[in-house]
Amino acid sequence: MKKIVFIAASLFLSITMQAQDRTQPKPGPAPKINVKKPVSFTLENGLKVLVVEDHKLPRVSYSLRLDNAPYTEGDKKGVADLTSALLGNGSLKTSKDAFNEEIDFLGADINFSTSGSYASGLSKYSKRILELFAEGNLQPNFTQGEFDKEKEKLIDGLKTQEKSVKAVAGRVENVLIYGKSNPAGEYLTEQTIKNVSLADVKQNYATYFVPGNAYLIVVGDVKLNDVKKEVTRLFSTWTKGIAPNQSYSTPSNPQYTQINFVDMPNAVQSEIAILNSVNLKLSDPDYFPVLVANQVLGGDFNGYLNMNLREKHGWTYGSYSDIEDNKYLAGKFKAEAQVRNSVTDSAVVEMLNEIKRIRTEKVSEETLNSVKAGYVGRFVMQVEKPQSVARYAYNIATEGLPANFYENYIKNIQAVTADDVMRVMNKYVLADNLRILVTSKGSEVLPGLEKLGIPVFYFDKFGNQTEKPALKKPVPAGITVKTITDNYAKAIGGEKAIKSVKSIVSLGSTKIPQAPAPLSYTSKIDNKGRMMIELSMSGMSIMKQVVNEKGGYMMQQGQKIAVEGKDLDKMKESAMLFSELSLPSKAGVTVTGIEPINGKDAYVVADGDSNYYFDTTTGLKVAESQVQEQGGKKMTTTTYINDYRDVKGVKVPFNIVMNVGFELDIKLSEVKINEGTTDADFQ
Repeated sequence: MKKIVFIAASLFLSITMQAQDRTQPKPGPAPKINVKKPVSFTLENGLKVLVVEDHKLPRVSYSLRLDNAPYTEGDKKGVADLTSALLGNGSLKTSKDAFNEEIDFLGADINFSTSGSYASGLSKYSKRILELFAEGNLQPNFTQGEFDKEKEKLIDGLKTQEKSVKAVAGRVENVLIYGKSNPAGEYLTEQTIKNVSLADVKQNYATYFVPGNAYLIVVGDVKLNDVKKEVTRLFSTWTKGIAPNQSYSTPSNPQYTQINFVDMPNAVQSEIAILNSVNLKLSDPDYFPVLVANQVLGGDFNGYLNMNLREKHGWTYGSYSDIEDNKYLAGKFKAEAQVRNSVTDSAVVEMLNEIKRIRTEKVSEETLNSVKAGYVGRFVMQVEKPQSVARYAYNIATEGLPANFYENYIKNIQAVTADDVMRVMNKYVLADNLRILVTSKGSEVLPGLEKLGIPVFYFDKFGNQTEKPALKKPVPAGITVKTITDNYAKAIGGEKAIKSVKSIVSLGSTKIPQAPAPLSYTSKIDNKGRMMIELSMSGMSIMKQVVNEKGGYMMQQGQKIAVEGKDLDKMKESAMLFSELSLPSKAGVTVTGIEPINGKDAYVVADGDSNYYFDTTTGLKVAESQVQEQGGKKMTTTTYINDYRDVKGVKVPFNIVMNVGFELDIKLSEVKINEGTTDADFQ
């Protein structure tokens, strides 16, 4: 039941890795931009209102933004998240269900949070939409029942991220850049969430959801006088107040470039982030050169990083970079990629090479002009959108920008030179003070990283410095392939139960980022060496593969492809019930050590290019890895096997997870033994 899933995932990998044409538009004459100017007024409580009349379409949008400085939450980290989650659950005047029903009836879109809320809809309903918007923001209904539900959801969400390599990498990244005492470095834990009470939420709302630093931006088919009348009526009752400010220490970059490594034994791909903090604001003269320079390095598909790691080497789905501006806190430079474990060290080298390249070599005029044209095109596409207009008005009001900042946006982009690109990259990308954060499986990637000659420091999943992780433990005396598979047989039910199994049918579902809906998963396997696996969407087959007495084939996008040679041998092996039990009889199979899998020790049984992992305590198989070739390049993919349940006296897994550039998480809803198969299934 194991390699079946891997083969299916590899098919998706080959599909999604296909390159797409992302050619940038050619430079042309600069379009004339007319950014609509707001008319403003201020209520007595301090609420600033910006109104942009636009009568092209019969629509209106309301954007409430709170320009509060970030703040720490300490041992009650999560109070802001819970406050945001509770906003919009009806109001003191209207129940949650009635509130949501009326929004749906009006065809409106309303979202609430403590940092800002948004509403939009048809202008003929503008008055009522604004009333509901004000009601939800100013009269929230904070109830214990809803609080308990949101608290449980937040904790459950946190638990789902415990084994997420990407989530751990993101958390450690912020801790190392900012420190745990900085608002950007704080992170949620189950305990900090449990520390939050409903009273804390109410206090958080009363303290920070105040009008002193608030802006209400109205854009659309409305009249200023009408807006002023309604806003004054609805928002004048908002109690006056200014949110408190906190001071924070400025983050410091490392004294020298170093690798910061986080060991995640379940990682089948490495998360790489090359980082340093920066001090950049929208109002800085360097802002536009930085935009262009970052675009050249890694701002889009055609950036240096992606052209190297994806297009040249085929190591990743994408490698990109960003340089953040931030008014209150330090921003950061970040170049990132997700690559298979076997090429992690090579990917780090190539990313550093591209960073060196843009710092030391002038970008070509052709590339520079193409980047500018792409930026201009995207800006022109955004400038008419109500949310963009609201954001521009807000930025001008809060960032100290000139009134014509966005009208001159294109001119400032086009004024950037190749010398500017090199200058700002040397200023904001600190080649000698970079933090190279790698989150991956230490046993597979550390030997290569340590050979790069860059100092390596080790951190746990919460950003605490640790000792170098133990990568592999020796095998105790008496442990053999036979003893491991015997224990596995006992763990899943014993010899008698195993022999009684004639067929296994597994039904479930999974999701992939490219798919608009969940995929249905079906696998069937019998004791005659036949197998069928299929992924479908809304009843339509996406991928199917079959092994039978005659051979094997794959059906994909309506095309039937015969499987031959080594690939067919692997498929036939997958079509064996409990094929793990045959390992002792195969030549060259050995026990190579003990490695951690999801926090527990597992024996590693090596069979050529495949490794099988068996829990040292339970005896159950918990993972399987295999080296596979894609486009002439080798990659290792690991499948994790979880949630064993008893079906007719045999324990079978109900959850299978792998990472193929995205996490393919197959959850089984039903497993049938000795029923549900016909000969037609394997034709």
